Amino acid sequence: MLRRLYDWTMGLAAHRHARASLFTVSFVESSVFPIPPDVLMIPMVLARRRQAWAIAFIATVGSVLGALLGYWIGAALMDSLGQWVLSAYGKQDAFEQLAARFAEHGGWAVLFAALTPFPFKVITIFSGAAGLSLPVFIAMSILGRGLRFYVVAALLWRFGATIHDFIERRLGMLFTLFMIALGGGFAAVRFL
Repeated sequence: MLRRLYDWTMGLAAHRHARASLFTVSFVESSVFPIPPDVLMIPMVLARRRQAWAIAFIATVGSVLGALLGYWIGAALMDSLGQWVLSAYGKQDAFEQLAARFAEHGGWAVLFAALTPFPFKVITIFSGAAGLSLPVFIAMSILGRGLRFYVVAALLWRFGATIHDFIERRLGMLFTLFMIALGGGFAAVRFL
């Protein structure tokens, strides 16, 4: 089953609508969707290494625009939709504590979440709800998401064939590590 899913994702990565799919996944992941765009971006770059920079750009733009939606959810819809999303991640009670931290370190929190497996949508919603400076929020989102996606694209562009062969041989182990990292990000949300 894992092999079929991998083959399907690689096929989708080479599909003519792959860029639109990547933009959409990147957009919704930054505000409400739990699956990171790397799941689609990595096979896209492996399938089309010459387009690595364009693919990273699409992921970055989609993610930053989605982050603005998350910010807006926090700023305008905190009492309804924002609380619903935060409760899905077990963070509705921790809002006041985190809002106080944002007064001092909000920009760093956005940068951290943009670079790591930490669910970015939680920070985008908190940023809007806590009133983090919008220019700081945008700058850190661009910096963090740009670094994340361009570094991945650069590594895949440079070592694509080697990485592709490595993935092909160790798909099960890599999937397990990915799930552990994803689960660790969700666990960090619950305990931070």
